[in-house]
Amino acid sequence: MFQTSSNLLSQMADNLSFLLVCLITIVAIYAIAILGERFTKHSPSSISLAKKVTFIGIFSGIAFVLMMFSFPLWFAPNFYKIDISDVPVLICAFTLGPVAAVLAELCKVLLNLIISGTSTAFVGEFSNFIIGCFFVVPASILYRLFQTKQSAYISVVVGTIIMTVFGTVFNALYLLPKYAVLYGIPLDSLIGMGTAINPNITDITSFVLFAVAPFNLLKGSIISIVTLLLYKKIRFFLLRTSD
Repeated sequence: MFQTSSNLLSQMADNLSFLLVCLITIVAIYAIAILGERFTKHSPSSISLAKKVTFIGIFSGIAFVLMMFSFPLWFAPNFYKIDISDVPVLICAFTLGPVAAVLAELCKVLLNLIISGTSTAFVGEFSNFIIGCFFVVPASILYRLFQTKQSAYISVVVGTIIMTVFGTVFNALYLLPKYAVLYGIPLDSLIGMGTAINPNITDITSFVLFAVAPFNLLKGSIISIVTLLLYKKIRFFLLRTSD
């Protein structure tokens, strides 16, 4: 009985600490987005606050729908699933700025949690939010400095690199160990899932290098290409409807 109570308290402590990290991270990312927006060009003044809120809702809604269409990749365990839900978020970031992008990213994840629930003890959703933000926020800030075609290309490349590096390190140091704790499985079992796919994966370092890093690099590349193909036409439509 005592051991059961002790385990329950330990699990509650783990859940609360994870929730606290989530909240602190969300606040920190939002603060970065605000600072980035203040030191770069502002969103088109012709877009009213009401329409900005409407656009954020539309972008996050589309992102939520796209988030439902995900699939695993051959070089990573199947709990890593790729989707293109960050395409509308990145378009939102380019059009309305990094703050709007963070809000769209957050709404997307919250909608997914409310409607679909979680199968990863909330770690997957938290990872999707924070790693997505580390792509769209830097890309948005860089793009807003010049707002040219060349800066758009540079911004998505830099955003992809930042997301890949941050995602790799953050998975190794926090997300994978926390996923193992909250989901109640040994970390070695997670690594074993990677080993079954790639024999070169033998520990946490090789796991993130051979599975997580290429996953984020591929995801960032796909999102960048699709966004660059769609952004100009969508931005023209948004600005036209904002008149």
